[in-house]
Amino acid sequence: MREPGLREPWLRETKLDTDPAIAAVLFALQQAREDLDRFTDGISDERIWRAPSIGFHLRHIAGSLDRLTTYLEGRALADDQLATLRDEKQPGATRAQLLEEADRAIARTGDVIRGVTDFDAARYVGRERIETTAIGLIIHMAEHTQRHVGEVIVLSRYHRGELA
Repeated sequence: MREPGLREPWLRETKLDTDPAIAAVLFALQQAREDLDRFTDGISDERIWRAPSIGFHLRHIAGSLDRLTTYLEGRALADDQLATLRDEKQPGATRAQLLEEADRAIARTGDVIRGVTDFDAARYVGRERIETTAIGLIIHMAEHTQRHVGEVIVLSRYHRGELA
């Protein structure tokens, strides 16, 4: 993803093609994707799933973005999304597969976010249909993703033996 010496996404863009608040979220998601690639580089497929599991966080980023994007679209989760949620901790996928899942989720999320025109529109989350706004959900997508990227960074350093 990001080439050595290449600036972070928010420093590479000079013209915004969207609302500044949305651009900030899109920059955060792009930064997340680049950091996932960078910090998991060299971690074996076996080690990705060794406890504490980097694999879970990679899969959870993709799955949570998919679920939150579904809520942003105003829809309830489908059975396959609920099954994916239940299986997030199950090992087996390779680093490349997990990063591809993240790529697809980030791309879909970005496409849906770009189409939002009413930031104050009500959205409902979970089986309890907890009410929020479209912009609240969009901002949560960025902060939740970044939280798990931080976990991946720390765990990658741990698995490399960089942390005592």
